[in-house]
Amino acid sequence: MKKNRIFLLAALLVVIGLIIWLSIDSSPAGNETIVVQVEQGDLVIDVTTTGELEAKESEKIMGPVNLRNVRIYRVTIEDIIPDGTIVDSGDYVASLDKTELANNIQDEKLELEKLETQLLQTRLDTTMQLRTARDELINLKYNLEERQIVVDQSIYEPPATQRQARIDLDKAERNYKQALENYQIKLQQAEANMQEVLTSIKKVEKRINEMEAVLDEFIVRAPKPGMVVYQRNWDGKKIGAGDQISAWDPVVAELPNLEKMISKTYVNEIDISKVQAGQAVEIGVDAFPDREYTGEVMEVANIGQQMRNSNAKVFEVLIDVNEYDSILRPAMTTKNRIITTVLDSVLYIPIECVQNNDSLSYVYTSRHKQQVITGKSNENRIVVLEGLDKKDEIYLIAPEDAEDMGYSLLDPELVKKYEKKQPKATPEKDTPPISFKEDRKDIERQGGRKGSKQGRPKR
Repeated sequence: MKKNRIFLLAALLVVIGLIIWLSIDSSPAGNETIVVQVEQGDLVIDVTTTGELEAKESEKIMGPVNLRNVRIYRVTIEDIIPDGTIVDSGDYVASLDKTELANNIQDEKLELEKLETQLLQTRLDTTMQLRTARDELINLKYNLEERQIVVDQSIYEPPATQRQARIDLDKAERNYKQALENYQIKLQQAEANMQEVLTSIKKVEKRINEMEAVLDEFIVRAPKPGMVVYQRNWDGKKIGAGDQISAWDPVVAELPNLEKMISKTYVNEIDISKVQAGQAVEIGVDAFPDREYTGEVMEVANIGQQMRNSNAKVFEVLIDVNEYDSILRPAMTTKNRIITTVLDSVLYIPIECVQNNDSLSYVYTSRHKQQVITGKSNENRIVVLEGLDKKDEIYLIAPEDAEDMGYSLLDPELVKKYEKKQPKATPEKDTPPISFKEDRKDIERQGGRKGSKQGRPKR
């Protein structure tokens, strides 16, 4: 029992000692702040984005290109080989659903049989009608000959009898001519009816031939050797088995040229003004973090677009990858560092050091809050135009006595000079414009003082 009590007492003392040690050790740490020096050198201003590799050039693997001619506007992909498959020229790539087109072909064949039957019926009807017309012509011709004989025999008859015979002959001749003309019209009519049916038959046969030719294209084959890459639709989703292709854009897949790649990326509207064609780019590929590539901004979109599920506006930027590497594949994620500007021999500090009080920017030194005029910045560093010198020491975060510190302000004339270089934002309605003079008076009332260190313009 005594041993257990001794062990418990020892453990309790250890715990109490540990708590005391931690409290003593952590108390001064809260008072510490990080001191950094102002640096001078070249500062790279960049825009970093995430992109996706694409082939700069690719050949499209097309489905049937004449779908609209056969009155089909969307076709479902029934089967397609896996994305990234290497194929040779003429190899099978995909098959499309033939159901709708096959039904249309069957309907047209039934229509063709119907027209062929109609053609046969028209031929029979025409044959009967023309035979009757020919018989009537023969009878009328015989009647004409009989009337001629009567006229010839009436030369010895009285004039009235001769006149009557002549009238009957004229009537018979006129009837024969009318019948002959009617026969020609019926013959032309029969030929027109036949031609109409024949034309309908040819139209149906043409449609059937077109449909059968399109049906052969429902088995999609590779136009040349390469790697099959699935086509993407409007929302970026890859088109595969079960998806549909449109008659206006019947692309099933692509065969990219992997020797020349680009990175498609999107730049936020805040940074797009910095990005221009021809700027150098450092490219990394997430799949191979040990590889680095170079590139050049090839194209910057003039019109922005809204990101899905976001209010942010972005602009599409295409980056040309300079190097060829056989391991690069389409759809790989890239990290693109677009070098927008390189500033030579400038003063710069960590961007976290700069504090803002309305229109006033300042940093913490060991003695006061030093007003600074800042310039361009990248993700981590910001240029200091006025207020600091090389190797000045400043705080990364506010020290404990920050509230008691006064301000060291720059010469107002110097500040005005920089304000003229930068256009002022238009104040909103009913909001008074921000005045640096008023800010300065407020700061001086709070115990600020004009700093002796004015700094020199750094260009």
